[in-house]
Amino acid sequence: MDDSSVIKLLPQKDFLEPLFRASKANNMKQTLEILIAVSRTTDGRLDLASRNLLPAALELTRSLPYPFCHQYIELCFKLLRNLCAGEMVNQSSFLFCNGVGILCDVLRSIRLASDSDSDHGISRTGLQVYANVSLAGEEHQRAIWGCLFPNEFIELGKIPSQGTCDPLCMIIYTCCNGAPELIAELCGNQGLPVLAAIVRTSSAVGFKEDWLKLLLSRICLEEAYFPQIFSLFSQSVDSENCGDVNQNADYFSPEQAYLLSVVSEILSERIREIEVSKDLALYVFEVFKRSVEVVNFDCRVKSGLPTGLASIDVLGYSLNILRDICCQDEHLVNSENVAVALVSAGLLELLLGLLHDLEAPAIIRKAMTQSENQEAAASFSCSKVCPYKGFRRDIVSLIGNCAYRMKHAQDEIREKNGILLLLQHCVIDEDNPFLKEWAIWAVRNVLEGNVENHKVVTELELQGTVNVPEIAGLGLRVEVDETTRRAKLVNCP
Repeated sequence: MDDSSVIKLLPQKDFLEPLFRASKANNMKQTLEILIAVSRTTDGRLDLASRNLLPAALELTRSLPYPFCHQYIELCFKLLRNLCAGEMVNQSSFLFCNGVGILCDVLRSIRLASDSDSDHGISRTGLQVYANVSLAGEEHQRAIWGCLFPNEFIELGKIPSQGTCDPLCMIIYTCCNGAPELIAELCGNQGLPVLAAIVRTSSAVGFKEDWLKLLLSRICLEEAYFPQIFSLFSQSVDSENCGDVNQNADYFSPEQAYLLSVVSEILSERIREIEVSKDLALYVFEVFKRSVEVVNFDCRVKSGLPTGLASIDVLGYSLNILRDICCQDEHLVNSENVAVALVSAGLLELLLGLLHDLEAPAIIRKAMTQSENQEAAASFSCSKVCPYKGFRRDIVSLIGNCAYRMKHAQDEIREKNGILLLLQHCVIDEDNPFLKEWAIWAVRNVLEGNVENHKVVTELELQGTVNVPEIAGLGLRVEVDETTRRAKLVNCP
């Protein structure tokens, strides 16, 4: 559609004159492109603000019918976005001229008319306008929130595009940051569908910017709304038991696995900053226990996380979250209390049981099959396999973190015959990168300052050995316990 056809569609045309005058052009498309270029700089925005062009740009945006003027609407959005980038005069003018409502109406008409990728690009630019306006302060944030929450946020969150999801998360995060009442509103009955839409979209299309992580960090970790959000994606939802992890009758959903993966990444990146509450830690432990019951340990998956299998990914990411929670740090006042609560809840008992039931590390299995003791080698055929690459390492690393300067955890590991179990994992394992390093760390933590544990190690006796070049080269050898018929690994004298 050309300029003359577009102008004929406008109900009035007086507001065009300031735009033409500022651009020194008579063609509408050229005018918008010139003003967009000028508004990219601070000085350009200041000059255009002095000419009070934003009301004219808003009026043009409101007057252009969609989809006939698709290209012109996109240019108007870009101009509004640039004008509101850090320029308070324009941001205030946007608010005064009801730009929040005008933009909302245009975005709604675009969303209802088409689902094409090109229209997702227009919606992205429109959301970037809101994002720039939201940075102006509380008054602007409240206006945006009042107009878009919750219904528009929900519909915008459903658009299957990274380009819209990222700025939408920025808007919501900016509005809620420093406003605990809005956080509570977002995580209440009206707001949870907003988060559900955003997480579902992000799990399908991913994200490029960190706004989703900042938002989830605030509401899942700092504000501890994780149980409510996690339960949104249960296969069968009981609204009266919103925080009950056991409402999953049989399995976890892909969205739950994705949510855990993002939270795990956040915690790993901000391990010295975020202090996880005891209640949240125990909830994640319940998720982990449930995943242990659901996962089939008879099937070997040849990849690391994510595997694409929801229950296995939930198992792995919840395990990683627990590992980071139990990573003691002097900067986090209550971290030790959380680790104590997890150990008291049975975390070590579960981990040692899992590690005991797993088949031996690959290098030990190879040694056993090359030995004459075929009976001992055959005993491994009944063992559980690692459901993903790195599972054994993740268990050992969590045990090691639990044992760090925590005597009752060290004692529990000894009492459950876990010291020898950890020693046999001080090996290189191609399916578990850095297993040896984590196992050495774990043994070090188990022995530190614990006389009883040192005594157990010094009293270890050989029960028969199996030697192969790969193991001997590491200064180790495999032993077979005559009672349990299980392999164990010790240093060569």
